[in-house]
Amino acid sequence: MRHLPKVLIVEDEPSIAELITVNLRHNGLSPTWVDDGEKAQKAIDEVLPDVILLDWMLPGQSGVYWARKWRSDPRTKSVPILFLTAKSEEVDKVSGLDAGADDYITKPFSTQELMARIRSVLRRRAPQQAEDAVTIGQLHLDGATHRVTFAGESLKMGPTEFKLLNFLMHHTERVHSRSQLLDKVWGDHVFIEERTVDVHVKRLREALGEAGAMIETVRGVGYRFNNQSN
Repeated sequence: MRHLPKVLIVEDEPSIAELITVNLRHNGLSPTWVDDGEKAQKAIDEVLPDVILLDWMLPGQSGVYWARKWRSDPRTKSVPILFLTAKSEEVDKVSGLDAGADDYITKPFSTQELMARIRSVLRRRAPQQAEDAVTIGQLHLDGATHRVTFAGESLKMGPTEFKLLNFLMHHTERVHSRSQLLDKVWGDHVFIEERTVDVHVKRLREALGEAGAMIETVRGVGYRFNNQSN
């Protein structure tokens, strides 16, 4: 039996939730709707979803709180989170991405846009195509086992940060623009802003710790992996 991707909708407005649910079912997905974070946590404890659609403004704790909580939990840290919100200022988008969201969609939105973004995060969650191991200095990445170590110590990072590091370590010294990274790492950036790259680079550097200096910013151009930094 074909696996239908499970989508958890965390949205307190019934009309919006119902519209999303109907459209997801129509497009071959398996949606579950809850109206607050506590119920979402119970649903996740029972069945791990493939994607979480998370409203920013929820009763009780906000969507940002739940995004941070799920990102810090080993069981849910790799589940894509897509924020649904009426907030459209860039500072709000950055806050959402910093909280651990993979993408951000502003209300009102079209069904086509929502489906495109869900498909995009599902593609990003797919297994890495490049399974070759690569070692640069004391930094080692194994694409097959999805593990990264520095000086023999295991490093923890999200799936998008891993994919970004994988690409940069296989294409060292060359400077990559944000749009090029979106093409190569995200695969489809029609609905993803270039600012998203900056947020994930910041998170990657934090995950790398001492090795973070190997990810260089080339002002006005983009980023590169400098294998001379370590």
